[in-house]
Amino acid sequence: MSPEPRVPHSSSVHASAGGPPTMQSIADKLGVSRQLVSLVLRNQPGASQETRRRVAEMAEQLGYHPNASARALSGKRSRRLGVVFTMRQPFEVDLVEALFDAAREREFTLVLAPITPQRGQGSVFAELLGQRVEGVLVLGTDNGAARIRDLPKEVPSVMLGGPKSDESADDVRVDDATGIALVMDHLFGLGHRRISHITGGAGPNSHDRAVAYESAMTAQGLEEFVDVIEADYSEIGGGHATSRLIDRPNRPTAIVGGNDRVAMGTLGTLLRRGIRVPEDMSVTGFDNASLAQVPYLDLTTVAYDPTSLAERAVDALVARIQDPNAEPVLHRQEPVLVVRSSTAPPPKTT
Repeated sequence: MSPEPRVPHSSSVHASAGGPPTMQSIADKLGVSRQLVSLVLRNQPGASQETRRRVAEMAEQLGYHPNASARALSGKRSRRLGVVFTMRQPFEVDLVEALFDAAREREFTLVLAPITPQRGQGSVFAELLGQRVEGVLVLGTDNGAARIRDLPKEVPSVMLGGPKSDESADDVRVDDATGIALVMDHLFGLGHRRISHITGGAGPNSHDRAVAYESAMTAQGLEEFVDVIEADYSEIGGGHATSRLIDRPNRPTAIVGGNDRVAMGTLGTLLRRGIRVPEDMSVTGFDNASLAQVPYLDLTTVAYDPTSLAERAVDALVARIQDPNAEPVLHRQEPVLVVRSSTAPPPKTT
């Protein structure tokens, strides 16, 4: 293998103090050539995996991004939209599929940029800008944070389904409060009073759903039964939280999962412990994921239309690309409750 290119560099080519980071800034920090940094950031051959890792980490640390304004001034349209997501939640899969159709109908293509433990938010945004996207749809951010960090202000962005961000003018999502209210009204109507809520922790919209649960319990005069268990949006998180709940002397008669994955963990744990659903305990979810619909789970959950959400988000982003001063789009889709066999009246002995 030929050695990686390296040329002398000097402080005379540094970015000016206080100026934005450049390829030369990264090169100087790492003690390599600007050409090598350019190879890595353009995803060209000629650099080792270790060098690629170091360059990517330094680019993220310094907040480097390609000059999106210069590309815009060139007058060349890429008609590409970036999509940032975490690959952790079923709703992201549904939305990404719907986004492909919505973008194609508007003569745009998508560039997918998943966030992973090895690919932080800064690296993902830098990669998208390197591929000349005209705007970014953000489904997920690092640790569920509401801030869109490391994205230049001149690049249009739309938050889709994730937490509201002050950095994005346009925000398209499901009305979480309405969804939880539908679940709670259903359980109240069945006669449940001791209802626990297992949250999604730092996951997207977890806080809003927990607040909606508490508001519903308070409105029914059930403050003494408010019970919020912190977990995360996963089957494991739901399972561990459920184990803690059912070991209590006074078990709840219903559990509201922060999403369908939490509810799946709850169902599995109850089954293993010999607790019948819904005869002994009712369980609900949120998202209407494909697994929620299988006959042996048949989960009562909150459903929404990913196609409509995707279309609204793409329309908002295209409008922002065409006119940076366009009126902000703040869309809240009304969800619906899908009642299945995981809910029933509480046991008569309760």
